[in-house]
Amino acid sequence: MIETPRLTLRGWREADVAPFHAMGQDEEVMRYLGPLMTLDQARAAYERCVARQAEAGCCFWAIERKSDAAFLGFCGLQQGYDFLEGEIEIGWRLRRDTWGQGYAREAAEASLAWGWGHLDAPRITAITVAANTRSWGLMERLGLSRVEGGDFDHPAVPEGSPLKRHILYRIDRPA
Repeated sequence: MIETPRLTLRGWREADVAPFHAMGQDEEVMRYLGPLMTLDQARAAYERCVARQAEAGCCFWAIERKSDAAFLGFCGLQQGYDFLEGEIEIGWRLRRDTWGQGYAREAAEASLAWGWGHLDAPRITAITVAANTRSWGLMERLGLSRVEGGDFDHPAVPEGSPLKRHILYRIDRPA
């Protein structure tokens, strides 16, 4: 569990599946991520996070607001997918009604600090699509830099999708 002034980043609970699914039904939240999530997809993502937490000690943790214990989304660290093998990835996704309130940055800063303190990683990476200016803007505010020549076609995104091409950001371990 990671505590910030306003948030708790914690392992997932069964009760998180319903609000996570609701968030995945928001067209604006999913705009740069792909189709709206089914309940089965939300449950599968929940199960992956639980498994990653058990295996690696970290995952994209559930974000809970301290003031009311509301589920806001997720943020955290995970071992990169096959195409990012050997990398630690930071990622986040929050409910639209929480955007612009600094929650993503607060959670991401805490996740980075946790990563540097608990993982033996030389760097942490992040990915998004170029059109997702809010996401890569946060990456830059966190100190990540776009990797020159690092753009790639995401293997899990169908051919012809405007979300196929991704950009890669990275931050090196502080000295």
